Amino acid sequence: MTDDAIPAATLIVVRDRADAPPELLMVERAEGMAFAAGALVFPGGRIDQADRELAKAIGIDAAAIAAIRETVEETAIPVGLTPLPDEGLAHDLQQALAADGQLAGLLSDAGLAIDASVLVPFARWLPKFHAVRRFDTLFFVARAPAVEWSPRVIEGECAGSWWVTAAEVLEREQRGEARLIFPTRRTLERLAQHSNFDEIRADAVAHRIDQVTPLVEELDGEKFITIPDDLGFPVTRERLDGLWRG
Repeated sequence: MTDDAIPAATLIVVRDRADAPPELLMVERAEGMAFAAGALVFPGGRIDQADRELAKAIGIDAAAIAAIRETVEETAIPVGLTPLPDEGLAHDLQQALAADGQLAGLLSDAGLAIDASVLVPFARWLPKFHAVRRFDTLFFVARAPAVEWSPRVIEGECAGSWWVTAAEVLEREQRGEARLIFPTRRTLERLAQHSNFDEIRADAVAHRIDQVTPLVEELDGEKFITIPDDLGFPVTRERLDGLWRG
């Protein structure tokens, strides 16, 4: 991660369905947040010192710890925890994390452990749109745990959370019913190509994880924001005019 951006992690949780496109776990950021207020995003957030300490203690990437922790805190969906907690325990963990509880101690008390092997690196984004607050974010993808309960949010953390297909979110944005920041839109377009988690995982493994920093380029008098065309994203160019960047 670079020194001038905030290290962060995001988790794309994929729930397969029979004879239908997979659903993704997404959250709506609260309107009062400083970054991407009101946007639909994947669960995630900054990597904190406690994440680094736990990662060092158990020998895994701190970004994976942050992705798992933030997903539980924002949605109560326990991806990457073993054994899989039941709904009640997942909600208790969510409440404790929202009250600034430390993940390491909460897991120890509950007899749980981290299983980072279920997380697959998918992309790494470092936009330069924001002079004050910029994030260097590692995106992971993981299969949804074998549970049927709906995501749950805590007031102030997120405005809502849903299981929804990539195509549905993109259509909502086109109708003006949802807001997406640039990395989320490009990621949804990539995910929408696939019919199940195994295809998404294969896509992730097939492409290297290079830093994606969008650039502004001019073509025939028009300005476009572009990204590299060899990292798996099917859309690599968008007009700059009117682009909402969060």
